[in-house]
Amino acid sequence: MYLPRRLIAHLYLQLLRSHHPLSPPVLILVALEPDALCACRILTTLLKRDYIPHKIQPVSGYGDLARAGRELVRPMRTSEGGSGGVVVCLGVGGLVDLGEMLCLTSTSEDGEEVVDDMGGVEVWVIDSRRPWNLVNVFDGQPERQALEEVDGNAISMRRKLRGVDRGCITQAYTSGKGGIIVFDDGDIEEEMTKEREAYFALMEMPQIDDEDADDGLSDGSDSEDDGAPGSDSRKRKHWSSRDEGDEDESDFDAPPRQRRRSDSMSSPVLSSPSNTRRVIGHNSSDSSRSPSPEPDSTPPTIQRQPSPRALRRRLLRLKRKHERVLQEYYSMGTAYSEPISSMLYSLASELGREDNDLLWLAIVGTSSMEVSGRTMSGVGISHSSEAGGSAGWGGARGERIRQVLRDEVHRLNPPDPSETYRDGPGGSSDVIPTTGRSPTDTSIRLSPEPRFLLVRHWSLYESMLHSPYLASRLHVWTENGRKRLHKLLAKMGISLTQCHQTYTHMDMELKRVLRSRLLKYAPMYGLDGLVPPVAPGHSANREGWGFVRCWGWKACLSATDVAVILGAILEVGPSSISSWDADTTYRPRTANGTNHSELSESDPANLHPRFWSAYDALSPTGSESPTLLLEALPLAQHLHRAILRTGTTLLSKYQIRHLRAFRIAVIKDGPDVKLFTNPGALTKLALWVAEAIQVQERDRTEGVKIGKKRAVGTPLVLAGLDEDRGVYVVVGTGGGGGVIDFAALAKKREERQKKKEAKEKKRKEREERRAKRATERSDSDEEGEEEEEEEEEELTESTTSDLDDSDDSETDDDVDASPASLSKNLVRNRFGIAFQEVVQETNARVRIDSFEHCVVEVQKEDLGAFLEALSFRSVVG
Repeated sequence: MYLPRRLIAHLYLQLLRSHHPLSPPVLILVALEPDALCACRILTTLLKRDYIPHKIQPVSGYGDLARAGRELVRPMRTSEGGSGGVVVCLGVGGLVDLGEMLCLTSTSEDGEEVVDDMGGVEVWVIDSRRPWNLVNVFDGQPERQALEEVDGNAISMRRKLRGVDRGCITQAYTSGKGGIIVFDDGDIEEEMTKEREAYFALMEMPQIDDEDADDGLSDGSDSEDDGAPGSDSRKRKHWSSRDEGDEDESDFDAPPRQRRRSDSMSSPVLSSPSNTRRVIGHNSSDSSRSPSPEPDSTPPTIQRQPSPRALRRRLLRLKRKHERVLQEYYSMGTAYSEPISSMLYSLASELGREDNDLLWLAIVGTSSMEVSGRTMSGVGISHSSEAGGSAGWGGARGERIRQVLRDEVHRLNPPDPSETYRDGPGGSSDVIPTTGRSPTDTSIRLSPEPRFLLVRHWSLYESMLHSPYLASRLHVWTENGRKRLHKLLAKMGISLTQCHQTYTHMDMELKRVLRSRLLKYAPMYGLDGLVPPVAPGHSANREGWGFVRCWGWKACLSATDVAVILGAILEVGPSSISSWDADTTYRPRTANGTNHSELSESDPANLHPRFWSAYDALSPTGSESPTLLLEALPLAQHLHRAILRTGTTLLSKYQIRHLRAFRIAVIKDGPDVKLFTNPGALTKLALWVAEAIQVQERDRTEGVKIGKKRAVGTPLVLAGLDEDRGVYVVVGTGGGGGVIDFAALAKKREERQKKKEAKEKKRKEREERRAKRATERSDSDEEGEEEEEEEEEELTESTTSDLDDSDDSETDDDVDASPASLSKNLVRNRFGIAFQEVVQETNARVRIDSFEHCVVEVQKEDLGAFLEALSFRSVVG
C-alpha cells in the first residue's frame, strides 16, 4: 500500500489517537547515512513531544535488516505472542520485499509460503531510493484471501481492505490491522500509473502454468521474453557464511514476487484446470448472446468459438505484456527521489510542529545528498550546477525543494531590518558569515557559499585544494594544476601567506571582496559555477545560495559542513580522536580498547558506535550541540586529505584503465588503503576521480555531440582491497551528465521562443509587403524584374526560416523536461543490475549486502573474472 503525499500526516495522527501507556514502543530502523540520521532526529523529536515511546535500531545492510526482522519484528506479531505495533523504516528496505525480509510471512508444512494478517505489525517505509519494490507499494495488505469460486461463471478477487483503493490509502483507512505502507513523495501518483495498472492487471488475471505457456507460444511469437519476469532471479549467490534468514535477501531489479498462497506476480498461473474451464465457459456464454436472426433472413453463419489453446495464448500474451511493463520499470537502474529528511519535515509542517531545529535537520539531510553523490540518476555526478551555486542533486525538483527550504528560512528567521542597507556588492550579504550576530543568535541564514570544502574551518588554500569541483577543473593533481591555482589566487590579489592562514584569521578586507573577485576571475579558469550569482536585497529567490546556522559566537557551520562531518563520522569512526595525528593513519578504538581496523566494516560492533556518535553530534539543542561536530572536524579533514592523496596517485601514475564499458581502478596499497574499505569513503573517492575524468573528457570533446545528445563521462568502477578479510569492496558510479540541467533548458527554450517570435514578425512583414506590391504593381519591366528578384530573396529567407523552425522543434523535443520524458533523458546507474547478472552467470563469490546496490564485495581471487564478465554488461542506461 502507499500513502499519498496529501495524506502524509494521516497515519501519525491515528497513531497519536490510538496510543496509550500499554502500547508497544515504535521501532525505528535507520540506515547509516546522514539523510536517514536527520530524518530519525526529526521523527524522534515529534514522538518525544507526544510522549510516544520508541526504540532506535541502526541497520547497516540487508543482513542487519534480516537480523532485526528475526529478533525485533517477529516477536511483535500477535501470532508470536506480541501485541503488534509500528515499525518505521528510514532509508531502509524500499527496494526489497519487506514482508519477507522482516519475517512477516509464515511457511506451511509443505514449504509453500502462506501470508497471514501480519500479526498487527504496521511497517512505514520512507525511502528515497528508486525503483520501489512494487509488492510493498501496491500490495502489503494485512487481509488476504485465496481465489474462491463465487458462482459458476466468475472468480472472486481478494477481499478489499476498507480505505484502500487499488493500493492507495484513502481518508477512510484505519490503522491497527498491520500491513506495509510506503510514503509517497509524489512519484507513485504522478509517474507510476502504467506500472500500477499492469500490477493489478496481473493480480486479477487467471493463472496459467508453465506447460500451458510453452504450449501456447510454441510458434515463438513471444520468444524474445526468455529473460522476462517469469524467471526467478531474486536469489543471490553468497560466498560468506550467513544466518539462515539472510539467505533469501531480495533484490530490486527482479519483478515483484507474490506469496505463493496468493498469485505469483512473476508467473501468474491458474489455480486449477477447473478454473480454466470456468473462464472459457464464461466467455463462451457471453459470445452466444447475440440476437437471433429474422425468420425471412438468410441462414446465419455458424460462429466458431475460440479454442482453449487460443484463449491460453491470448492470456499469455496479455500477461507478458504487463510483465514487460514491470520489467522495464525495474531495469531502468537506480535513482534517488526526494530526501527523506525533507519528507519528515513536511510531516512536521502538516502537524504544525515546524521550528528552526527541525528545519535545520531537513536542510542538512538535503545537503548530504549532494555530498554523497546521490542524484536522480543514481550514485554519480550531477551536472545541474554548472551555472553556479550549490551542486543540486535533483534538477528542477531538487531546486524546488531547496526553494521551499529558503522560504521556510525567511519565515522562521525574518531578516534584521537594520542590516538591509548593507546588502549589495561589498555589503554584509557578500561576506561568508563566520559568527553569529549576537551571543544568543541561533538563527539560520542564507549565505553565498562558494564551492569550497570546510572553508570556515580550514585555510582558504586547503579548502580550495580539497574542493572536488575546483580540483577537477584545475587538475590540481598535476604540477601545472597547482600553478593555475596559485595564479588564480594571485589575480584575486590574495598572497600565499594570507591564503595559508585559517580563514577566520584572514584580513577582513580580503574576506569582504572575496566573492566579487571570484565572480570576476573564476570564469577565466572555467569555474563558472564556483560561487552563486548575485542576488541583491532580501530576495526570497536566492538560487544557489547555501544555508548557515550559528550558535552565538561559539560556532558557525554551513549545512554542507555538517553533512561532510557526519559522513566522516559514519565512514571513518567515532569522534573521539584525541590520539589521532594528522601525519599518521587514523585508527579509532572502541570503548574496550579494541582497534577498529581489526573489525570488519560490516560488523555491527564497528558500525553501530559510529551511528550513535553521529546521532549525538547532531543534537539540535543544548550547549553541547556544536561541540561534538567541532571535535570531529579533524576527522573530516583527514578523510578528504586521503581522498586527494589517493586520487592524485591514481591519476598521476595512470593507474586507471579503460575497459569496454567503464574505467577501472584498484586500490591495494598505500597509507590510506584501510580507509577505503568502507563503502561510503570509497564512493566519495570514486566520485572525486570520476568528476576529474569527466572534466578531462569534456575538455577533449568540447562541442562534440553523439547523435542528439552531448557526450557524457565514462562510468567508473573502483575497488579497494580489504586484506584482513581477503575481499575487494567494489563500487560503480555513473559517468555524469545524467541529471538534466532544467534551469539551462528553460533558458534555452525562452531564447528559442524569442527567435520564433522575431521570425514570425518578419514573415508577417514580408506578407504585408507582398500584398502592398500586388495592389501597386505597375507595367514597368524594370519594376517587374526588381519585384521578381525581391520575391526570390524573400522566398529564400522564408525557406531558411522554416528550416530553422524545424530544427528548433527537434531540439525542443530533445530537451523536453516533462515528467513523462524524464526517465528517457536520464542516464541512470545500472551497476546494481549488472552485478546481479554477473553473479548469476559466473562462479564469482560475491556478497551484496549494502542498501546501495552499486556496492558489492568480491572475493580477492575472483576480482579478475568478475570484472571481465562485468565489462560486457550495460552499466548505465
